[in-house]
Amino acid sequence: MKIFKTKRGTLVLGLIALGFFFTAILIFWIISLKLPDFSSFESRVVASSTKIYDRTGEVLLYDVHENIKRTVIPSIEMGSNIKNATVALEDDKFYEHNGIRPLSFLRAVLVNITTGEFTQGGSTLTQQIIKNTLLTKEKTITRKVKEWVLAVKIEKVLTKEQILEIYLNEAPYGGSIYGVEEASHTYFGKKSSELTITEAAYLASLPKAPTYYSPFGKHIDALEERKNFTLKKMLSLGFITEDEYEAAKIEQVVFLPEEETGIKAPHFVFYVIEYLEQKYGEETVLSGGLRVTTTLDYEIQEKSEEVVKRKALENEGLYDANNGASVVLDSRTGEILSMVGSRDYFDDVIDGKFNVATATRQPGSAFKPIIYATAFKEGYSPETVLFDVKTEFQTTCDFYGNPKPGASAGDCYSPQNYDNAYRGPMTIKDALAQSINIPAVKALYLVGINDAIKTAREMGIKTLTDPSRYGLTLVIGGGEVKLLDLTNAYSVFANNGKHTEPVAVLKVENINGEVLEEIKNFSSSQVIPENAAHQISDILSDNDARVPTFGRGSVLEIPGHSVAVKTGT
Repeated sequence: MKIFKTKRGTLVLGLIALGFFFTAILIFWIISLKLPDFSSFESRVVASSTKIYDRTGEVLLYDVHENIKRTVIPSIEMGSNIKNATVALEDDKFYEHNGIRPLSFLRAVLVNITTGEFTQGGSTLTQQIIKNTLLTKEKTITRKVKEWVLAVKIEKVLTKEQILEIYLNEAPYGGSIYGVEEASHTYFGKKSSELTITEAAYLASLPKAPTYYSPFGKHIDALEERKNFTLKKMLSLGFITEDEYEAAKIEQVVFLPEEETGIKAPHFVFYVIEYLEQKYGEETVLSGGLRVTTTLDYEIQEKSEEVVKRKALENEGLYDANNGASVVLDSRTGEILSMVGSRDYFDDVIDGKFNVATATRQPGSAFKPIIYATAFKEGYSPETVLFDVKTEFQTTCDFYGNPKPGASAGDCYSPQNYDNAYRGPMTIKDALAQSINIPAVKALYLVGINDAIKTAREMGIKTLTDPSRYGLTLVIGGGEVKLLDLTNAYSVFANNGKHTEPVAVLKVENINGEVLEEIKNFSSSQVIPENAAHQISDILSDNDARVPTFGRGSVLEIPGHSVAVKTGT
């Protein structure tokens, strides 16, 4: 009996010694592990998508992202429902443990050792953010031990509220949706702080398997079960009352329909993105979390899109012209209120993604007011008489347009009117109102190509850079301009001769809400005399003056309104 007791005591001591030995080895092994630099966690930048809004800051035009759509917000803005639902489902001892749960830790070790498979994790929320930010996705016991060590370490430097904030900003909620704020807007059209208990339970159910539990997928019943389980956990933990639980169970939640593109005013949006990338860099636009308030008036934009599409379809049947574009500017500030670059951005048949509003096109007779404005600058007036008669402008050609000896036919230029008729002496007012070609060419001849192009550039036409490339055909559309530039030039007439550069962005804020740029004052410069601007506007709004060409009651007249308008014919 004494021998047995001695042997048993020796065995116990041996086991204790062996336990200390293996514990020492484990501690030494853990100490020797090469852990990631913890400072990389503290200094990391969370990718957040850039949001582009209309001028009210309420209508989201586009969410710019590479692979991640995310809106990072502080914990205080998240609301208690989503926090409680997440803790209840993902880590019900979150507020009690120090980063790991010892029992789960031991269970994971035993299962991993006995089965040889690394399937049991028992991950806390703290472990999950470590796994997602500092470690790889490999399933090895070495990686898991690193995760445990780092989880304990992070709990010593961050509060529970900070850890929960990180998790809720970085958790996946389906597709490219990351972070609870982005998920709230995507699925419910509201801020995360406005989520009901039931809505929060639904969202908390997604991160474990976002595709499987997607409300747009095939496993709605599984999502419903997981939501109900979350509600029970919230009740058991005291996060909600019995009455709140019963009400949440029967609440009918409506998910917003899944958007196909999620983009409004696409041509304008990509015009803005190009500006942002040039100023802040592509990486910042893709993942820097900028909030951009633009100049766009979405009501005007919707109306413009409808008109362009309707008119383009009409013109396709009448003139075989299948596309159109539109730009609306505030003439005083230069703000772009609307930009439509094609009749349908998504129609590949017409190359709809190509932005006609910022492409160069021949303006036709729409260029005439700029030439006449140049003439008014130089002392001519609306009552100046120009002769609408057959005219050969090259001295190397005869009256009939035939080249003289030594000259070529290509040198001759004798413009025609749209109706091949001649009206004799005409005032500039009548010539412009009726869009007669020959007097316009004579006006350009009188002021000179150089002065005309100088005026055009001062008024906002940026494409006419080399005067030597253009001739007298410039006045009837011989040079290519952008619709945006031409609209900007016309705004000079409405703005008393003052030019203001087109503006698309009112304010840009970074992810922390700091203002990077903001337009508060719009600067302008006097580029044509005020009276010249008024004279052009007066001519283009005179319905009586244009009757001989366009007739009475034409589409150029808007009853009850005085509207200055010019066609491209």
